[in-house]
Amino acid sequence: MAASKEEEESLPGENANGGEWEGQWRLYEAYNELHGLAQEFEKPFDAPAVLVVGHQTDGKSALVEGLMGFQFNHVGGGTKTRRPITLHMKYNPDAHSPLCHLVSDSDPSLSHEKSLQQIQVYIEAENMRLEHEPCQFSAKEIIIRVEYKYCPNLTIIDTPGLVAPAPGRKNRALQAQARAVESLVRAKMQHKEFIVLCLEDCNDWSNATTRRVVMQIDPELSRTVVVSTKLDTKIPQFARASDVEVFLSPPACVLDGFMLGESPFFTSVPSGRVGSGQESVYRSNDEFKQAISLREMEDVASLEDKLGRSLSNKERSRIGVSSLRLFLEELLQKRYMDNVPLIIPLLEKEFRSTTRKLNEINQELSTLDEVKLKEKGRAFHDLFLTKLSLLLKGTVVAPPDKFGETLQDERVNGGAFLGVDGLQFPHKLIPNAGMRLYGGAQYHRAMAEFRFVVGGIKCPPITREEIVNACGVEDIHDGTNYSRTACVIAVAKARDTFEPFLHQLGGRLLHILKRLLPISVHLLQKDGEFLSGHEVFLRRVASAFNNFAETTERSCRERCMEDLVSTTRYVTWSLHNKNRAGLRQFLDSFGGTEQSGIGSGSVANLSQESSANDKHDVKPRADVKLSHLSSGIDASTSIQTMETRLADLLDSTLWNRRLAPSSERIVYALVQQIFHGIREYFLASAELKFNCFLLMPVVDKLPALLREDLESVFEDELDNVFDITTLRHSLGQRKRETEIELKRIQRLKQKFRQIHEQLNAVMLKQ
Repeated sequence: MAASKEEEESLPGENANGGEWEGQWRLYEAYNELHGLAQEFEKPFDAPAVLVVGHQTDGKSALVEGLMGFQFNHVGGGTKTRRPITLHMKYNPDAHSPLCHLVSDSDPSLSHEKSLQQIQVYIEAENMRLEHEPCQFSAKEIIIRVEYKYCPNLTIIDTPGLVAPAPGRKNRALQAQARAVESLVRAKMQHKEFIVLCLEDCNDWSNATTRRVVMQIDPELSRTVVVSTKLDTKIPQFARASDVEVFLSPPACVLDGFMLGESPFFTSVPSGRVGSGQESVYRSNDEFKQAISLREMEDVASLEDKLGRSLSNKERSRIGVSSLRLFLEELLQKRYMDNVPLIIPLLEKEFRSTTRKLNEINQELSTLDEVKLKEKGRAFHDLFLTKLSLLLKGTVVAPPDKFGETLQDERVNGGAFLGVDGLQFPHKLIPNAGMRLYGGAQYHRAMAEFRFVVGGIKCPPITREEIVNACGVEDIHDGTNYSRTACVIAVAKARDTFEPFLHQLGGRLLHILKRLLPISVHLLQKDGEFLSGHEVFLRRVASAFNNFAETTERSCRERCMEDLVSTTRYVTWSLHNKNRAGLRQFLDSFGGTEQSGIGSGSVANLSQESSANDKHDVKPRADVKLSHLSSGIDASTSIQTMETRLADLLDSTLWNRRLAPSSERIVYALVQQIFHGIREYFLASAELKFNCFLLMPVVDKLPALLREDLESVFEDELDNVFDITTLRHSLGQRKRETEIELKRIQRLKQKFRQIHEQLNAVMLKQ
């Protein structure tokens, strides 16, 4: 069915003369190519476009079809758009049916002419494919170029519909889907050049369902056009004219007036599909287009009937798909023209960057011989070691948010310090636990945590059964030796307690050292010193570094194990008994209160006697005699009493296997003393050896070992490390792709410069 005269007069560009039409055509063509270039090569510029955002069943895809003037999409209930669909629409008065080209996913420089039915089948197939994948949505756009006599000159991006799932564990899948869709849409809205078309399917502007998401990116709605869809279903819901007035002109307290267009648009798209089947409502797109126009007239009549008055020109300019299309086209055209002077410098910068990249490729192609490749390998070796040293000494060049680890992350990835009880020390008590560290700072924090955790370990509990079992039988008598008993218990407890920490420390520090490799690579790439295109060589360097780190950590840990074995195999009292005064004080605390066959204060007296012997090189019996003479007590009586007490002590500790409380406490005190001595020695020894035999070799041994491995490779396996044939082919492919990219940028640069000159000429005439 032919379009009416009024429709033909309202079509974009119809009344323009040939020169103006040719200029507009070139402008839209240039921007469409710019958008394709940005998508294909991930360039830092975007052409102005309309981004359609709305919830499922808000009528997004139907509105896009109404704006285009023909049907093509997968429309219906539920999620029907799983990939953004970019439509580059051009008004072409000679295209009496839509001319569509689908841009290839694999090669965006190619496009294939498709019919509307083929495009619809392709979109439905993509939706079905994504529906059965773990990630049910994709940010990669389906790009379609369209020319049609009813098309506005617009670029529209239709996004997947937002989802508002119900709460509860049973709706987890739908909640995950909702988060994925919102993340995708938010990422698209981040592009400052995009005009956001915010769709709301509600008759009360207090319900900001879609605006809630949009205003997180555009709080003032300064680049957002708000559209109320399905107007034909809402008009019958209003009972009073005042309700319609508020709906058409919402107060500022409900809907801010800073949005584009100052007030919302209201649209209706008639239901029914175009086709030849029985279920089709329209036989052609012309019928669909006419139905849209009739729907607009019916909506205006229904509103005027509800209001009891005629709509003003301003109100009518907000009703219908055609009004929205005209507004968007004029807005986008203004953005196009305003952005022309800004696009040219960006293209110039990109042209210089791509030219530099092409020169680097040519330079690399010219150095593909053995001598120069060896020189590049040696230079990379030196630069890599420089970055490693910098990371250990400390730097802020690498971003902590990308490469740093908090203590909690470090424990998860590198292992935690766990005692025999399996509990972790609260990470918040460790200094700098919440900071994201790497390199030397992370190494220092891990060692500080090791000191903090191990230094606070107490001797595990000792049972009476352990003491009795440790007494055993001597090879020459059946008496008990409680000093030996204490040694047996202490070294066993210490070995079981401290050995796991040694392995945990090695694993943690090895994790930290291995993390230096990707951070160093990042620094090399950032400084333009990375040896790109030589993956085999880089893997060889990475393998050599990791092997060195693992071998060095294993050797260091074995050294520490030797120390732990030696200090838990033979007790040296000068080493293990670090605090004799504390031990005496402990013995004194209960020696005077023990009331047994030994006699009151015997242990304390013996302890004091031992102390006197340490301080004065005088026989103890002389001291006893002098003491008793001064107090008027007979010396022989004192000696006899002392001998009696000594006999009682021997009877309770050497000849008696019944474990008295005093004996138990003496053993416990000795075990504690030996255990703490082992702990202090183990802590100091482990920290010193890991610093000397793990950290320092990275500084003084790694360079020589890497260079030795490098020279060995150069002598025996150069062809395997530097595959010159494959490398030359890869560089040739990159060169061809870069040359194509450079030509496209150059062509675009010339187009925009010509357009800019024409716009300036028009302004001068005016």
